[in-house]
Amino acid sequence: VTTLNRTVVSHTVFRLLGIPGLEDQHMWISIPFFVSYVTALLGNSLLIFVILTRTSLHGLMYFFLCMLAGADIVLSTSTVPQALSIFWFHAGQISLDRCITQLFFLHSTFITESGILLVMAFDRYIAICYPLRYSTVLTNSLIGKIGMTIFLRSYGTIFPIIFLLKRLTFCKNNIIPHTYCEHIGLAKYACNNIRVNMWCGFSVLISTVVLDVVLIFLSYVLILRSIFRMPSQDARHEALNTCGSHVCVIILFYGPGIFTTLTQRFGRHIPPHIHILLANVCILVPPMLNPIIYGIKTKQIQEQIVHVLFT
Repeated sequence: VTTLNRTVVSHTVFRLLGIPGLEDQHMWISIPFFVSYVTALLGNSLLIFVILTRTSLHGLMYFFLCMLAGADIVLSTSTVPQALSIFWFHAGQISLDRCITQLFFLHSTFITESGILLVMAFDRYIAICYPLRYSTVLTNSLIGKIGMTIFLRSYGTIFPIIFLLKRLTFCKNNIIPHTYCEHIGLAKYACNNIRVNMWCGFSVLISTVVLDVVLIFLSYVLILRSIFRMPSQDARHEALNTCGSHVCVIILFYGPGIFTTLTQRFGRHIPPHIHILLANVCILVPPMLNPIIYGIKTKQIQEQIVHVLFT
């Protein structure tokens, strides 16, 4: 049997198309991208500055908020400038290493944010269900350990994906119809079998984001049960108000992601540009609205921001 010694070309440079089918609208589409990115940068930077500089905001909840704002800046910066360069300068060319770096920061930051939201739910659970034990349960050393665990989990689960992508040979195509690189979006251009990538991606999703959603839901069931057992109307109102902003942020963070996953799974007839716009909404909207929600809903932050801006 003679085997033909074929040389397989593996692409090391890819081209991101932006939003295919809407190329002539790229200039208009860039406006909400730019506005939301600038809003996210300014809002989250202001939130971090206010929390770090005001001693009255050196509580535990504000420390988590600071972490969330930092993650928001990384999440939007890892994708939006790339999208804007495609819209404005048609600069969609990206090396394989840069593409993998981008998806590493994108996926790991998403898992980090999910972990922070879970810890914030745990924080509210202890504060409302066991208020007298709050300071003894949530000690500084425990918070340090929790913070380390969040980062180690997000980077530890995404690192294997990097090695799985590096072993692939990309011979199918080098044109990616998207504004940014993501794991399966890149892996499907390989000529190797990507079943391991699919299973790894799926198990990472289940063991991090899906698990977080389940645990957040359970903690809020317990929180609500505890709130409705409170004797006074004022105490109930105060407790619900404390959780309000966190619930808004949770819905904003997971809602578009769940909706996008469902449309990709069942929306066979939906045009590709809708899928890509939805995927961008998941990354654009939470970083932009999180600082606004916390600024409006949290009285202490609101007072300090007014103090910083207008005195």
